[in-house]
Amino acid sequence: MSTVDQLLDTISLAEAAEFIWAEAELLDRQDYRPWLDLWTASGLYVIPIERGDGDAATRLNIAYDNGDMRAARVKRLKSGFAISSAPSARTVRTVSRFVPGDTTRGVTVVRCAQTLVEFKFERTRVLAADVEYHLVRGPGGIALERKEVLLLNSDEPLWGIGYLF
Repeated sequence: MSTVDQLLDTISLAEAAEFIWAEAELLDRQDYRPWLDLWTASGLYVIPIERGDGDAATRLNIAYDNGDMRAARVKRLKSGFAISSAPSARTVRTVSRFVPGDTTRGVTVVRCAQTLVEFKFERTRVLAADVEYHLVRGPGGIALERKEVLLLNSDEPLWGIGYLF
């Protein structure tokens, strides 16, 4: 890949932040069809339980979803038959502290903090997470190659999460 090609593939921090904010808006609106379209065909959505380094594929995870699993998860969330998602929770996400990571082979890594406020069953809960996005620039614009959500309390007992983080 030439230097010019690498520069064209690079995603600026401002572009990444705008993309991540737009993703949060889709999730808060429960607009999952366009959210599914944000992903590459090989993209992974990961919510590990264990903290620390290591390959998430060999560890215990809340979610380790490829495209088929993401689509199945969305179908369950929207079906009304999943106990954790009936009724749907109302959520508001705040995403901040964008930190650029490595950009190699056309993949731009951005880490950020996310706070999610959930309202369901007449109660409000707050969750926080460190999120790492692996973004690529494709023909349709920026796409998700990987999203890894490390919940602040991932290694504590968790209640049902009836939404996508």
